[in-house]
Amino acid sequence: MGEYVEANGTTIWTESRGQGPDVLLIAGLSDPAEAWQEQLDGLSGRYRVIAFDNRGSGRTPLPDGPLSVAMMADDAAELLRGLRVDRAHVAGFSGGSAIAQELALRHPEAVRSLVLMSTWARADAYFTTMARFWHWLVTEAPNERAVLEAFFLWMYTPRAHADGTVQRIIDETLAFPYPQSADAFQRQLEPFMRHDTLDRLSGITAPTLVLAGERDITTPPRLGRVVADAIPGARFEVMAEEAHQPFQESPDLFNLRVDAFWREVDGETLPS
Repeated sequence: MGEYVEANGTTIWTESRGQGPDVLLIAGLSDPAEAWQEQLDGLSGRYRVIAFDNRGSGRTPLPDGPLSVAMMADDAAELLRGLRVDRAHVAGFSGGSAIAQELALRHPEAVRSLVLMSTWARADAYFTTMARFWHWLVTEAPNERAVLEAFFLWMYTPRAHADGTVQRIIDETLAFPYPQSADAFQRQLEPFMRHDTLDRLSGITAPTLVLAGERDITTPPRLGRVVADAIPGARFEVMAEEAHQPFQESPDLFNLRVDAFWREVDGETLPS
């Protein structure tokens, strides 16, 4: 079920499915709530799964003025309050993992546990150069399909390019009735480029699982390892043969892993 929720001075589009323990899914750069479709469908039999459009993505507007990761974290916290959710299992991927880090630091009372997929704490030279390329790609490529074909080289495994998965996602993206403008993409990208929590991650108290794709060239495992090492008690796992977005390429595997983590956090006995 989709609805608009007034939160933190803006109107946020939200999708909610299922009943049970609350789960908040935070999407990455440019992605709307639909990026989590396999989780909205696959996990809602056990959880109340909530996904939403970040500022400047999908149906959520991008107001004038500066944008920061902290602001988007405050959006998420206000969204939970607007939905009358006291605490949630929070999962974020890529840019959404940066937002999730800030959410756990700025609003620890709202975070039951934390899953950080394809994450980083501070940009290195490779990450910065890559992001600068994306910044001009969206205005210099000959058309939107060409933008996606180039951008998705960083997002998906070679097998997804070979088996038609990437072309299907491109077609779905082009058909989406709420496209993101080049300006909104660039304005959203800039705070992610500045994201830096490295010296503050020790303040995260929520149980944390950090996941990295073995083949991820955008946020390779070495960056996820830094995050996990900085958060007290965090677990770090590498998903073999996966890239930046395994929750889309291998949703059953991803869903099983996060479900097991959330059950453990909630003190449940895992099914044999």
